[in-house]
Amino acid sequence: MEYCEDEFLQLSGIQHFCFCRRQWALIHIENQWQENVRTIEGNIVHERCHDDGFIEKRGNLLITRSLNVFSRKLGVSGQCDVVEFSKTENGCTLYGREGLWLPYPIEYKRGKSKLIDADRLQLCCQAMCLEEMLHVDIPKGALYYNETHRREEIAFTASMRENVESMLREMHNYYRQGYTPNVKPKKGCILCSLKDICLPVICRKTVVADYYAKFLNEDAL
Repeated sequence: MEYCEDEFLQLSGIQHFCFCRRQWALIHIENQWQENVRTIEGNIVHERCHDDGFIEKRGNLLITRSLNVFSRKLGVSGQCDVVEFSKTENGCTLYGREGLWLPYPIEYKRGKSKLIDADRLQLCCQAMCLEEMLHVDIPKGALYYNETHRREEIAFTASMRENVESMLREMHNYYRQGYTPNVKPKKGCILCSLKDICLPVICRKTVVADYYAKFLNEDAL
C-alpha cells in the first residue's frame, strides 16, 4: 500500500504520538498548539543546527541541513535536521557527486537522552524515508542533545522499524476518523504545553489544582 501526498502526516508527529497519543491528536487533528519554555527552547535548538547553510563538504563527508524527506509507504513527510553523507563503497549515488555515499541522519533535541523511545522512533522514521528515496540501507543515525552536547548513536533495529510502521498505521487510522483519544493523566502532563487545553477535559472528575498538588507532593517526598 502507498499513500497519496494529500494523505501524508507530519513525520515529527511520531514523536508526539509516542509521548502521548492525545497530545498528537490535539496538535495534528484539532490544530491546537501553545508554546511554553520547553517548546521555545526546542525551536532555538533546531534554528541553531540550521544556521550554517544548506550543504557543507569536509573531505569525504558531505553535510546537508534541513533536508526534506518523505515516504509513500509510510505516508509521512518532514525534514531532517542534518544528514551526513560519508563516501563509501556501499552507499547511494548523489546527483552531481562522484562515488557512493552512505546517509547518517542526525536529529537535534533539547535536554538530554530519555528512557522513552519517542526521539529514537522519529530518527528511525527519517532513516526509513531516506532509504525509500535513495534506495539504500541505513543501519544507524544519531540524536544530538543540547544539554549534554553529546551524540547518542542509534541502531535502527528490525523491532524499532516495526514499531514505527505500527504507530504510523495507528496515526493514519486516527487521522482518517478525526479521533482524539482520551488518556489517563500522568506526571508528564504538568510539563506539556497543551495542559491547559487538555487537562480540563480529561480531569472532569478531578480538580486540576488537586491533580498538580498530588505530583508536586510526590516530588517533595
